[in-house]
Amino acid sequence: MAQRARRQAPPPRLILDAGAVIALSRSDVRARAALAAAVETGADVSIPAVVVAETVQGTASDAPVNRVLKAVGEIDDADERIGRAAGRLLGHARSNSTIDAMVVATAIEAGGAVILTGDPDDLDSLAADHHEVVIAPL
Repeated sequence: MAQRARRQAPPPRLILDAGAVIALSRSDVRARAALAAAVETGADVSIPAVVVAETVQGTASDAPVNRVLKAVGEIDDADERIGRAAGRLLGHARSNSTIDAMVVATAIEAGGAVILTGDPDDLDSLAADHHEVVIAPL
């Protein structure tokens, strides 16, 4: 019960995973509504650098994704601290979802965040012990 109460007040940060970036690049109504709600409440919105690597291929077809990246504007760096935190998450969850672990570690290192995702199951297991991280499925 205490866990549920802690998840009722999301932190003032929204982190977009690859699924959210792709959904926004396709003008998905749910993704746009979630982003608009976050901006309306004054939340900081960011995209981890590893998500850029997952969503950009260096071709002209990247244009819609590049528009999302430019509109959001804040890219979270992946440094050693986040890499080590992601490694711990992978070990604890017995997972091999490295990119998802990097996204969750970014949220943890930020002091908490809502992660907008199209793949909530993997992220839920990685964030299970971190109540400051809220997984928001599309």
